[in-house]
Amino acid sequence: MITEEIKSELIKLQDVEYRDFQSKLIPNIGIEYFIGVRTPELRMLAKTVAKRADVEEFLQQLPHEYFDENQLHAFILSEMKDYDKCLKWLQEFLPFVNNWATCDQMSPKVFKKHKSELLPLIDEWIASGETYSIRFGIKMLMEHFLDEDFDIAYPEKVAAVRSEEYYVNMMIAWYFATALAKQYDKVLPFIEDKKLDVWCHNKAIQKSVESYRITPEQKEYLRGLKIK
Repeated sequence: MITEEIKSELIKLQDVEYRDFQSKLIPNIGIEYFIGVRTPELRMLAKTVAKRADVEEFLQQLPHEYFDENQLHAFILSEMKDYDKCLKWLQEFLPFVNNWATCDQMSPKVFKKHKSELLPLIDEWIASGETYSIRFGIKMLMEHFLDEDFDIAYPEKVAAVRSEEYYVNMMIAWYFATALAKQYDKVLPFIEDKKLDVWCHNKAIQKSVESYRITPEQKEYLRGLKIK
């Protein structure tokens, strides 16, 4: 069975020191959930597994036992070339995503060709009430709608999100720091007018000030907008 084959292969690729390091970066899940496979090896394995006729058996086996299986799942979805299939499996997988790393490293390449279809789904994810679905929805806005497809309605959607969840709020801050780097003049009023909650506001400024894409003059101005 493919799932058992995959577990066996992951255990062969285990790096115990990396497992211990990785578990500290993702403190909301226990160390027993980690095998400790490095990301490049997971990506290589995903490319191999994705070509197998029985790959869908693995995608159906939810929830997975290990973090590394979730990572592999995310990388397989990221490589899928059929938009409808990718979306089907993504929608089934998202409720089982339980950490920031799997959420953030899942980035289906096929979405670049289907941006208009993606927008209503992003609204659904942001409205879902599920931490990592919300985070993923905001991440999709950040990845696909801050350049030529930018619209002021998109940062408005993100600014309207209110959450007690650290991993949602961190993504809101990351979104606005990236938006300031790419659409500074259009996004600055969200900071000037204090449209975010205090934590997200200050964290977005902090991340902007740390960014090499923000000019020294812009950084100085943003520092003066911090809420004390």
